[in-house]
Amino acid sequence: MNRALPVLTVLLGILAIWYAAAVWMNATWVFDQAERAGTTVTWAEAIPQTMAQERPLLPPPHQVGAELWKGLFGQAVTSKRSLVYHGYVTFKGTMMGFGLGIVAGVLLAMAIVRFRVMDMGLMPWAIISQTIPIVALAPMIITLSSQLGLTARDVPKAIIAAYLSFFPVLVSMVKGLRSPDQMQLDLLKTYGAGEMATFLKLRLPASMPYFFASLKVAVAASLVGTIVGELPTGAIEGLGARMLIGSQFGEPLIMWAALFAAAILAGLLIVVVGVVERLAARRMGVRA
Repeated sequence: MNRALPVLTVLLGILAIWYAAAVWMNATWVFDQAERAGTTVTWAEAIPQTMAQERPLLPPPHQVGAELWKGLFGQAVTSKRSLVYHGYVTFKGTMMGFGLGIVAGVLLAMAIVRFRVMDMGLMPWAIISQTIPIVALAPMIITLSSQLGLTARDVPKAIIAAYLSFFPVLVSMVKGLRSPDQMQLDLLKTYGAGEMATFLKLRLPASMPYFFASLKVAVAASLVGTIVGELPTGAIEGLGARMLIGSQFGEPLIMWAALFAAAILAGLLIVVVGVVERLAARRMGVRA
């Protein structure tokens, strides 16, 4: 209870600020309508109207919650209006990009740790690559993918997701593979261990805490990349597509519900990574 109290306090504070902002922003429409009708509206009369607008400027929490519930549980999962369906489409692209990002990040980290020239020549470019806004880069990736014949709908999204997710894996794995000190390395040399044995028995196990910490960041970045990849393609499926449709057709409730569905999906993915981390730690004999 003592641990939950600070979280609940922050949550209640956010809800209070959200409701206050919704009243303030949505009241403009209420007063404009009253002025056009030649009537006057008091704040006591306006506040209930700000809580139940069909297309509010800022939907209050209960409206977003109702729309999210309807999208998750009020539709068949195969329906194009179901957030479960659109979440699955986004999930597929996220996992493809996440897998590509892990492979790219781990392989590059191994090369950087093993070869000094790779460290000097590749690492700066990897850092520079993350300064390019993904919103500007996504249309280029989509265009190039089309020119190369990669017409599958999930491929451009997976490339964008991998682009965002490989960097935290790369940086963390480089740090983890270099974490053994010189005394430990010298000890293995006295046992006659070669580079491969040193890697498998010392460097790789030492990098696991860094690796799993990076996965929690990478999976969230991969989800963001997938959603960004859905926006410029004119996609009609996926949580990013639902956000875009809500924005284009003036349906803020659809947009906000898709946004919270994406947040729920991100939370579930991070929880799964945490479970895998604990299982791997138990398998390697690490005590909690």
